[in-house]
Amino acid sequence: MSDPDFPVTPEILLRAYAAGIFPMAESADDPGLHWIEPQKRGIIPLDGFHLSAKLARLVKQQRYRVVVDHDFEAVIDACAAPRSDTGETWINRPIRRLYGALFDAGFCHTVEVYDGEALVGGLYGIALGSAFFGESMFHRARDCSKLALVHLVARLKAGGFTLLDTQFVTEHLRQFGAREVPRKSYRQMLDAALDRAADFDIWPQAGPEDISDVLGAIEAR
Repeated sequence: MSDPDFPVTPEILLRAYAAGIFPMAESADDPGLHWIEPQKRGIIPLDGFHLSAKLARLVKQQRYRVVVDHDFEAVIDACAAPRSDTGETWINRPIRRLYGALFDAGFCHTVEVYDGEALVGGLYGIALGSAFFGESMFHRARDCSKLALVHLVARLKAGGFTLLDTQFVTEHLRQFGAREVPRKSYRQMLDAALDRAADFDIWPQAGPEDISDVLGAIEAR
């Protein structure tokens, strides 16, 4: 656990990610951070991402507007809202401070889904080398967190990323091809990803002009 009297810096947080470790808090009121390194790590293989026909239709319809890196505060506010099943959240003030600083520095990124001007889904995570570490996602309208994930995966593949870390595997993520890998295997994948450059900004903030590029990137092998 981190010591509240000696706050974790953004630089320390990046080094932790590069070492295969990530932080969580017990609750929103927890003053410190707990460092986590699971025995089995969740990943979504980018070349094995499963896109359902229903979700592909939602992408094509362009009912929602999807942008990146527009409003970090709104995204982390939504991700930090108490969960309906537990009434709790693990996003505390130190996490808000750290990821806000990394967003300003260009390491933390968001994917945001809008219905008009209303934010209805999204996610955020950290990019290092060709690795992307997904942190949290949310939805306020049906399938909008899924839509954010599809646009994230398309952007990562187009930008040359090789690793999408989900920390853990949930039933929600299994439908997209998420699986667990042993710690040793994960560290090998992580080391290889950190040695390779990738470009999150391969597309404009509002995504490619042609929505077919999103689906094309997903399907590319």
